[in-house]
Amino acid sequence: MELSLLFIIIVVLFILQASIKIVNEYERAVVLRLGKFLAVKGPGLIILLPIIDRMVKIDLRTVTLDVPPQEVITKDNVSIRVSAVVYYRVMDPEKAFLQVEDYSYATSQLAQTTLRSICGQVELDEVLAEREKLNIKLQEILDADTEPWGVKVSKVEIKEIDLPEEMKRAMAKQAEAERERRAKIISADGEYQAAKTLLDAAQIMAQNPVALQLRYLQTLIEIATEKNSTILFPLPLELLKALSTDSK
Repeated sequence: MELSLLFIIIVVLFILQASIKIVNEYERAVVLRLGKFLAVKGPGLIILLPIIDRMVKIDLRTVTLDVPPQEVITKDNVSIRVSAVVYYRVMDPEKAFLQVEDYSYATSQLAQTTLRSICGQVELDEVLAEREKLNIKLQEILDADTEPWGVKVSKVEIKEIDLPEEMKRAMAKQAEAERERRAKIISADGEYQAAKTLLDAAQIMAQNPVALQLRYLQTLIEIATEKNSTILFPLPLELLKALSTDSK
């Protein structure tokens, strides 16, 4: 009698263990009954029929997917390695379980192929300078492709771009040449502005000889403050002409 009672207790405990399940707040349970989809349940306590029902938990939290470096040949035939990170979450547990065998693996493979495809359609300069534009394009494509699986891709970021060493050296030379070009342009522009200013000053002084003499006196004052032992005094040509005229 006692053995029968013990057996019944064990059976009851086994049934309760198989029937009562707890689903966390960030999870949902996809329940199948005799192999057919029944419902999405949770969070909290749910009751299943032993042997008949089967439950699969789906995590609804945002997943950070690290896309490994991909070998890419850009539109201008430059070989680079590009890695990225994808943020996604399951929005529809039913689709995520029924429409794709493994939504996480499928999203990872789709992210790798899409990254290679998009980076291969643009030139290297665009990959380096317009990451935000490529990130948005990648996110839109991945989100559209994963929508039938009940997956929402919220963000994609290109993480690293590795260039060949010869390309790095070529880009360094190009950047150095660009800096030298800008320096020469700035220097030439400064000389042009200085020459233009001197021309304007010369034209003003030519209209009024007194201004030229005042400039001479100002120059003498500046030289005198430096305590030089020798002072060169510029003599205006107009004065020489005036003296020669008087002597005649």
